[in-house]
Amino acid sequence: MPRFFVFVILTLLASAVSGQNVRPGFDLSNYGVLVEPDKRLMVVLSALEMASIKNAAGVEQKLINTPLSDKGTSFREQLLRDNADLNEDLRGRISNFVAQYKRRNPGLTDAEIVSPFISMAYTLSPVPELSDPVVTRDLPGNLLDVLDFAPLAREFYRRSTINTKLDGYARSYLADSDGMLRSSARELVSELLDYLHTRPILVFTERVKVATQQGKSKTRTLEKVETRRHERRFFFVPEKLAAKGNINFLNIRDDYYVIVPPDTDIIFSDARRAFLQFVIDPLILDNSQEMGAIREWAKPVLDELRKTEPNVSPDLFFAVSRSLVAAIDVRQNEYVQTRIATDQARNKITQMRTDDEKRTVSAELEQFKRSLADDSALRLYEDHQKGSVLAFYFADQLRGVEDSGFDIASSVRSMITGFDPTKEAGRLAATADARRRAMAERDGRRADPDSRPTAIENPVTARLIEIQRLIDSKNYNKAETDLQQLLVQHPAEPRIYFTIGRVAGLTAVAINDEDHQAKKLHEAKTAYTDVLRTKSDKTDKALVSHTYVALARIYEYFDDESYAMKLYDEAIKLGDVTGGAHKDAIAAKQKLLKPR
Repeated sequence: MPRFFVFVILTLLASAVSGQNVRPGFDLSNYGVLVEPDKRLMVVLSALEMASIKNAAGVEQKLINTPLSDKGTSFREQLLRDNADLNEDLRGRISNFVAQYKRRNPGLTDAEIVSPFISMAYTLSPVPELSDPVVTRDLPGNLLDVLDFAPLAREFYRRSTINTKLDGYARSYLADSDGMLRSSARELVSELLDYLHTRPILVFTERVKVATQQGKSKTRTLEKVETRRHERRFFFVPEKLAAKGNINFLNIRDDYYVIVPPDTDIIFSDARRAFLQFVIDPLILDNSQEMGAIREWAKPVLDELRKTEPNVSPDLFFAVSRSLVAAIDVRQNEYVQTRIATDQARNKITQMRTDDEKRTVSAELEQFKRSLADDSALRLYEDHQKGSVLAFYFADQLRGVEDSGFDIASSVRSMITGFDPTKEAGRLAATADARRRAMAERDGRRADPDSRPTAIENPVTARLIEIQRLIDSKNYNKAETDLQQLLVQHPAEPRIYFTIGRVAGLTAVAINDEDHQAKKLHEAKTAYTDVLRTKSDKTDKALVSHTYVALARIYEYFDDESYAMKLYDEAIKLGDVTGGAHKDAIAAKQKLLKPR
């Protein structure tokens, strides 16, 4: 039987369990995103791990003890064992450099100490050379302070065991990132691009004036315009020696790097804004000539902020780009939570018997939505105070883009040219009450974490979202066990059967033995059939739509095309429901009807 159909079964299963599923066939590389370790960084951080000092009792102690993940801690122990016989003179010079740097920066944690060394690693050429940067005058001060560590890193690479073990280390980094980091990266990228209805610009074209010598003359020059193409990439860099809970973000020309431990779930982290910056920067740059009104308004606002916040950048491009990034981050979070809460409230209302019960659910929903809006206002204000002075403005503009389906790239120009300084003058005053409520609620949560209103949540939904995490990390055995336990408690819940079918299908893809594969597909078929057996008028039509198509694919795999056709027809009869598989059913049916 062709394995192609097994793959198609999976690619057609959209998110009916969790709003955080990645759309079918989503490949990070198609969006300029790569998940791969960086050997320069591995060498530099490994060299830092060699630094030690004797305490008062004469016992050798490490100078760098950043808190690491479990896998990071195991790797640190392996690295130290592998380099137990490192040349003592080299170890001593590494230790002296690190000790002196720590003495010059007594208030920094070890994670903060390591941060500029991470930046320094990205100024070097690839291994084995690890050459210094050609130009250093534009490097920030904290990076220049550690640039002299580069010769020690090069010597460590040549004289330690790392030059023979680096490839093996990199493979283990990559293997460890294939679970949580890669799946959450796919989730993060898919979720944000879906919200923006866009794709990142992966090649940026720049027109540059270049002066060339005219003929043999040494004084006369000709000026011409050259077109230069820049390839843009975004890297999620798994690094076992990166501090647990920390995210380091670097933007070096056209490349963007997020450095995290390889077993990190980044979906709700600062990596969101890093990726948004990758998406937004070229859009703002492309419209930089249209910022006249924004420039006149923003300059005095930024100047005023810098009186109390000297770290605020006066750069207009930076202010506009970071404002849009902040607005997207805040609005997307509010938008998604509002939709989930609204859907849950609607489902709950259909189960209510009295009007009073329904009004109670509606009131709870409105309270939750107001709480979200207040929190968004506070977050936007905090970004405003850090220099993102147009965050409120862009958040308002995004409301018109969210449900329109328009690509954010086509909307940026109108957002910039449509800026009205007079309307922006009273923005902070208009949001003052909302911010006060949000701050009071935030203070209340510190005292009582359960005090915030929560979305109306079906317990099955909550448990399925937890199980989805297991599926994303490819822990199918545990997901299957948990689903069977959930099914005992809720034997008439179609969503559980759907997820059981999905897990069986995912498992089948990973199996090479055809008999075992067929067995798992039969399990998937039974589960999808149970979805249709237990569905009711209240069952999500998108779930039913995807069930028909998934089941049809399985029948198609087993060469029962006539019954597959009937199932596709059932999906088509449901219509083009939101989130459903209507288009997939039509395409599959048309393919079956073609003569072979």
